[in-house]
Amino acid sequence: MRGHHVLAIGRSLEKLAKLATSKDSQQLMTIAKDVFALTKADLADSDVIVDAFASSPDQAYLHVDLATKLIAMFRGAKQRLVFILGAGSLKTGEDHHLFVHDMEQNPKVQAIIEVPRNQFAELTFLRTVKNVDWVGVSPSINFHPGAATELLLGKDELLFNEKGVSETSAGTMAVAILNEIEKPQHQKERFTVADR
Repeated sequence: MRGHHVLAIGRSLEKLAKLATSKDSQQLMTIAKDVFALTKADLADSDVIVDAFASSPDQAYLHVDLATKLIAMFRGAKQRLVFILGAGSLKTGEDHHLFVHDMEQNPKVQAIIEVPRNQFAELTFLRTVKNVDWVGVSPSINFHPGAATELLLGKDELLFNEKGVSETSAGTMAVAILNEIEKPQHQKERFTVADR
């Protein structure tokens, strides 16, 4: 956690308990609460709020709902908001089309397609927000558990490493977010990170 004091919020007492036993747990506090029940007072002492919300595909619209809630809560406030977005809103190909359009053509992705569609809608909404300090970050195609690697950084284009692989480990994502929190490089925009 690189010296940061972290407040983890989640509905699952079991998952929060696992976090509390991690090696960095002395810098970790937890709140067991549905994110939609949070108040500004719950987050008043936080300098940065990271939205790492996940939903089932049938409730993918909640990505947009949570973003609008957090933006409304922190309009004109000092807190910085970090939104973890999906790869679907990144551009790819010679024509720079949205990757979500490729996903829509893949039968294997149909069961979850509403998640990238709604994360793109979330980014579209965020881009209209001018009076909140926000930043978005998107992983590559394959976002998976794992340790951090060297970072590849970009803005709106899907990234591929030298082997032609587009993937981001959770560790790499965490390092990119911590780097951005400690030394902000992006204001009211999205960037993307991949494993080198």
